[in-house]
Amino acid sequence: MTVTLRPATEADLMPVGALHQRSRVAAYASFLPPEALAEPGPEAMGRYWAERWGWERDDHRMTVAERDGRLVGFSYLGPDDEGDPATGLLNAIHLDPAERGRGTGRALMVDALAAMRARGWSRAALWVLAANDHARRFYEHGGWAPTGVSRDEHVGPAVVAQLRYARRL
Repeated sequence: MTVTLRPATEADLMPVGALHQRSRVAAYASFLPPEALAEPGPEAMGRYWAERWGWERDDHRMTVAERDGRLVGFSYLGPDDEGDPATGLLNAIHLDPAERGRGTGRALMVDALAAMRARGWSRAALWVLAANDHARRFYEHGGWAPTGVSRDEHVGPAVVAQLRYARRL
């Protein structure tokens, strides 16, 4: 079966949180300690998305991916976090771990880039964990390149480096 993309609804936010938590654990377990991935749990992550979406829904877009009626991924985009009005920010693409390699991430990225172009942005940016080689290869294969900008963020008690990537739309 093919994957179907659609705009998220409020009813999706708790399942998105659970999927986000599973995705993080699977993607980051090889380079982050277990205590960094223990919290937030699925329910807390769902509450996080419900609160965030409540604040940002007017200028952000969440798209969910479904396969056979089951949520298997999502993307989230909005204005640039550095204030550039010509740039959109791809805040997230997360997949259920079983979806890796099935084209769902690519479908979400293509959809997000088209949505950014439709909003009039000429450039897209994102942040990716420096140690997440799989994600970095995924984005680089999609035409993204590191900008040379980095920052440190907390994932639980762990401090991790993030790299900013960008591409033309």
